[in-house]
Amino acid sequence: MALRSCSRRAPGDLAHRAAVVLRWPLGLARVSWQYMWRTTPMRRSETAGPSAERPWQVPDDLVDEDLQRIEDGVGPLVHRRYSVRISGASASPEEVIGRLSGDPNCGAPADVASFEKVRGVEGEMRVGDEFLIRMPGPWDGPVRVIGMGHASFRLATLRGHLEAGQIEFRCRPEGDDLLFEIESWARSGDRLSDLLYTRLRLAKEIQLNLWVETCLRLTRDLGGKPRCGVRIDTHRVTD
Repeated sequence: MALRSCSRRAPGDLAHRAAVVLRWPLGLARVSWQYMWRTTPMRRSETAGPSAERPWQVPDDLVDEDLQRIEDGVGPLVHRRYSVRISGASASPEEVIGRLSGDPNCGAPADVASFEKVRGVEGEMRVGDEFLIRMPGPWDGPVRVIGMGHASFRLATLRGHLEAGQIEFRCRPEGDDLLFEIESWARSGDRLSDLLYTRLRLAKEIQLNLWVETCLRLTRDLGGKPRCGVRIDTHRVTD
């Protein structure tokens, strides 16, 4: 599916924020329906405390006034990892990430999110490319590609995103299987986002559903099966 181009929303666009909130009930209904009827087990853990791990460094040449850094955010720093062990897939880790980076919509569920490329060449991903992720809930936002490996790529949020942080997608061999992981470090982008995510926890569940569905959809597309379901580890950093 070809990605459509669009212009980035200006930070602090109140009309856009209002539209995002108004779309929330539909998005929440979809998430709730999927959650109730999902048969694949989810193993969730939530912890809080100091952390020996730290977010990745953004390359200096990619830091500008558009970048929304973790320290620009509001509320607690949350470290999250989604993982699925895929059995029965014939693709290599490089092929999995190559396909996902060439068209992120091949992994993201269409009724929950869509990636629209706003900078860069269609059908490929390079450092410096930018996307706008549209969601039915309050998690719209622009992102920039800040890192790529043989079987991984990393995105950082830009001004106007409802989060301030980074997220990485990667794949590696795990015995005879593949291990696909999505790892994020983020804080809320502003006080409204912090209320919806940290206090009410609704945005948190919408976001969780997006990445869980991405793990499962990618597994199905590879012709594999999720061994032991999807694991979600969440750690709230307190130091």
